[in-house]
Amino acid sequence: MMQKDLFMAFFRAGMLGYGGGLSAIPLMHKEVVKTYQWMDDDEFADVLALANTLPGPINTKLSGYIGWRVGGFWGLLNCIVATVIPTASLMILLLTVLNAYKDVSWVQGMAKGVLPIAGVMIGVLAWDFIKKSKTLMGWTSTIIFTAISIVVMQVLGIHPAFLIIALILSALFSKEKKAESQAGES
Repeated sequence: MMQKDLFMAFFRAGMLGYGGGLSAIPLMHKEVVKTYQWMDDDEFADVLALANTLPGPINTKLSGYIGWRVGGFWGLLNCIVATVIPTASLMILLLTVLNAYKDVSWVQGMAKGVLPIAGVMIGVLAWDFIKKSKTLMGWTSTIIFTAISIVVMQVLGIHPAFLIIALILSALFSKEKKAESQAGES
């Protein structure tokens, strides 16, 4: 039953995540956190952050790790297959059709309509993470980190992976300093 649930969760996310890899992340979040409750919001956010630092397609990294965590080796294979099959099948089918009819107005309109929909889906997920950050760090820290992130990625053009690595390292070192100071007080 678990393997069937894993397959269906990632198959749905892969099938409905039209518009690119990032548009499937909110769908994966819904399946993993809300529908099946295999992870909570914090765990999913951590996995997403770490997956962004690794090379390769985000969907397969997320599905592979979540499959491994929930269903072991077979869960990993199951989730990757469920994620890749819809994308590969639809890509072959749709690109063949779209290429044949690329000059027709409804095809051009459909292609233009995908971008705002994907943007809204990603924006909703981002807003959920910002609200979660507010509960964990407060509005001031959340706004400061968001502003710094925007400046670092958009203005300075630094890849998000470097920002994530810097934040992970600062969190690790701040925990070590806290642990050392608490040990010194004992």
